[in-house]
Order: sequence, then C-alpha cells, then structure tokens
Amino acid sequence: MLIALLPGDGIGPEVVEQAVRVLNVVTDKLTYESAPVGGAAYKAQGHPLPAATLDLAKRADAILFGAVGDPDCDKLERHLRPEQAILGLRKELALFANLRPAKLFPELADASALRPEVATQIDMVIVRELNGDVYFGEKGMRTTASGLREGYDIMSYDEAEVRRIARVGFETAQARGGKLCSVDKANVLETSQLWRDVVIEMSADFPDVELSHMYVDNCAMQLVRNPGQFDVIVTGNLFGDILSDQASMCAGSIGMLPSASLDDQQKGLYEPIHGSAPDIAGQGKANPLATILSAAMMLRYSLGLPDEADRIEAAVAKALAGGARSPDLGGTMTTAQMGDAVLAAL
Repeated sequence: MLIALLPGDGIGPEVVEQAVRVLNVVTDKLTYESAPVGGAAYKAQGHPLPAATLDLAKRADAILFGAVGDPDCDKLERHLRPEQAILGLRKELALFANLRPAKLFPELADASALRPEVATQIDMVIVRELNGDVYFGEKGMRTTASGLREGYDIMSYDEAEVRRIARVGFETAQARGGKLCSVDKANVLETSQLWRDVVIEMSADFPDVELSHMYVDNCAMQLVRNPGQFDVIVTGNLFGDILSDQASMCAGSIGMLPSASLDDQQKGLYEPIHGSAPDIAGQGKANPLATILSAAMMLRYSLGLPDEADRIEAAVAKALAGGARSPDLGGTMTTAQMGDAVLAAL
C-alpha cells in the first residue's frame, strides 16, 4: 500500500519522520513516496500544491501530512499561501469528513487547563464538515457606496452536503456511545437552520442514536464546564475548526491530537491538528505524538489494519505512563526521544 508523505513546513518533517519510524515497526505492508507541499513547495516550485504532489496524493492509498505555514509567505497572494495546499487537497480529493478524537490520557491530567476531575471526563470525537461553509464560499473585497473597503465571505450549505456529513456523525456515534450532538447557530443563521432541519430528518434512520442540538457558543462553554457530556459532535467547517482546537487544549496539548479527513470511500489524509510552529522548527522540541496517533488512525480507517493501530495507541499510552514528556507537556524530551519512547513501548 502506497503512502504519500507530505511533510510540509516548520516542524512537519520532524514529526512525520517519527511517525514513519513507528509505522515501520508495526507493519511491512507500506511503501512511501514523499513530495513537497505548502511553503516548502512554493519556494521550490512556485506553488503550494504542485501538480506532481497532487498526483501523488491521488495515486496513494492514504496521505500522511505534517503541517503547512511559513511566515516568509504571509504576504503572498492568497492563492499562493501555504495554507491553500491543505484546502486544495480537501477539495480535489473530496475529503469532506474530518474526524478529530479528543481524549485525555490519564497521565496528562495535570497538563490540561481544566481541573483534573473535569479534564478526565474528556472522550469525544468531533466530526467536522470540510468542503463547504465560509472557507469555500464566494469571497472577496469590495468598496461600499460610501467608499469604505469591505471584505465578505459567504457561508452556505446545501442539503446534500449536510446529509453526508450528518451520516458520518450518526455512524460514528453508533460505533461509540450512541450520542450525537449537532452544533449550529440556528437562532441567527439560515445556513444553520437548514443544517438542523436536515440532521433531524436523518435521525429517523438512526433510532439507536440519541440526538441533541446545541448552539455553538453554548458548546464552547460546555466543553470547558462539562466535557464529559459529549460523545460525538457533528458541526460545520468554521465551528468545527474552532471547537476542535478548544477540545485539544482541554485534553492537555494541541500536540496530542490526531485527525483524519476522509472521502466517501474511506480514503483519507491524516495529520496532527497543530500547525507548523516555525518558532521551534529544527530545534527538536516538537511533540510527535499527534502525528504518530494520526498514523494509527490511517491504519484503522483507510488501510484496514486495526490491530496495528491498537498497538500504536497502546504504545503511546505506555510511553506517557512511563514519563515521556516533550516541552509542551512540561518535560524536556526531544522529538526523537519521544519517538524512541513509543518504539520502546512497542
């Protein structure tokens, strides 16, 4: 099975390297091809998502992605900025469903900003729609009748887009605790009203799932107040982007959470939810565990190797129980040493 390695910018290459080390221990069924993406690709080839990189992503059975973002590219035209690479991959590969599990490892209760008795409740999956909303709607800059500059971004979903992501939410809940919370802002947004209406319609097909609804501002509060109430959250692109980052910090560190972005055939792009962290790139300070756990998700969801995925996740837990800590977790271990700890646990 072919894995496209797209390390990207900043700490991306460092954390992807550790994930590949772990993958090579649990299976010999994978082959790898690497390609530049993001700021590194722009600097080398003049575009953040070169045609050869996109071709590799399409040919591969799954994609392991590092991170994109480079301050040197901040003043480029928007379509040439590093972040356009991940948006382009999502669009070109029809990766519409983003799964972000958030679970607190008991050993990291002291790393959460929440009280330990609250933080230890965290065990949820956020299902985020990836191909719609304001990120992909019509956008631009214009001048008002009074001569003021005005920026605009249009939020929209059609019912088919809502239906397919809702199905992923319901099916994810079926495989877990049977509870699905749909998050919207239906009290003020027509887009959210359609979202809520379609989710309610779909619930008839999933009588074994307990469906609830919550406004996004209340959900943000409840993630801090009582995160244990959530099993699976399904929400749109903008709200999901914000809530999943919030959940990551509730769980201890943004360096701990993996993600999967899937198409309707379970082919996926797997990446840590953190950014490229250019301030620590090349210093060996990055926590590779989110990328290693993303590799485990890749084995489970796209490659049909659930036992190997279980082994990786158990090894991460064992390494943490043994005291493995990178700087973001209050420790001093380097990126490579964190990888070593997981390998030793394996």
